[in-house]
Amino acid sequence: MTKAAELAKMGEVLTNNQIGGRRNIIINGNMKVAQRNTSATGLGGSSGYFGLDRFQLFFATSGRLTMSQEADGPSGFANSMKLACTTADTSIAATENIILSQAIEAQDLQQLKKGTSDAERFTLSFYVKGNASAAYSVEVYDADNNRSIGQTFSVTTSWNRVVLTFDADTSGALNDDNGVGFYVNWWLHAGSNYTSGTFNTTWNDYVNNARAGNTTSFLDSTDRTFFLTGVQLEVGSQATPFEHRSFGEELILCSRYFQDFTEGNTIVRGYGYNNTSGMDNPFTFKTPMRAAPTMTETAGSDASSGSDLTNFGNIKTYGCDFNTDPSPQNNQSNYYQFQFTADAEL
Repeated sequence: MTKAAELAKMGEVLTNNQIGGRRNIIINGNMKVAQRNTSATGLGGSSGYFGLDRFQLFFATSGRLTMSQEADGPSGFANSMKLACTTADTSIAATENIILSQAIEAQDLQQLKKGTSDAERFTLSFYVKGNASAAYSVEVYDADNNRSIGQTFSVTTSWNRVVLTFDADTSGALNDDNGVGFYVNWWLHAGSNYTSGTFNTTWNDYVNNARAGNTTSFLDSTDRTFFLTGVQLEVGSQATPFEHRSFGEELILCSRYFQDFTEGNTIVRGYGYNNTSGMDNPFTFKTPMRAAPTMTETAGSDASSGSDLTNFGNIKTYGCDFNTDPSPQNNQSNYYQFQFTADAEL
């Protein structure tokens, strides 16, 4: 790029107010945080969150894949997400799909001014590579108004930055709440139920057969890989340099949706006097969560006679109670150690 072109681009970025403050709406776009697993195998039988935080996978296929956090990336990035096909599916039924997705709260998208005459364009950028050339598509789905827009992109064997700018949408304002506003969907495998229509490259009401463009099947070979990092979604028509945040800040952002307490044991200790009805032990989360989470005990053991975790009670966004039964007896101290997760994902 010539100096004149650089200055012209900088002027446009400044005009669009894209320098300064927080720009990136995506969380964990540099693939640093993986609270659940750094590697998850045999994926494809059910949808969900498996590895890297804030990125979920939707499946309808007999194929299988692995998701892992890799020490690989373009210059300036230490990590990436790797998807690797382990069981191919070359006979694509009409209903099949694989979608890599990040759901974004509607209240975090208000700066797009969607559904108003002042609606803003926005730009999605990310770095990708694979084992071979491929073509996939990205869909931005407005869950509040059932509208969508998409674009296709290419993958090569080298790291390459993809920049996709999407039109402003003057129809359908987003709710100002903690529900899903947008799903950003990377379509990696799609049957005819999703490809037989005209791909929505401008904002339109949601139509199922127009959701995915010309998409290479990620499951066409067990050699197939897909690497992703540096994901950024920002207001405006220019892709600015990726906004790097500290690991600690990224972890706190991820912890709004999922918190893992499975490394070591959480110890609940109580002290009571002739109480046989049980005891509630308050616990505060690392950071307030998006909504009252689903609590799951993943491991536990009685650490002193008569103590047991019966359930999680009074679950709020900021914490919960650990209900142990029975509580310590006759002025004796008891404790129970266990591991658990708190899940408030979209």
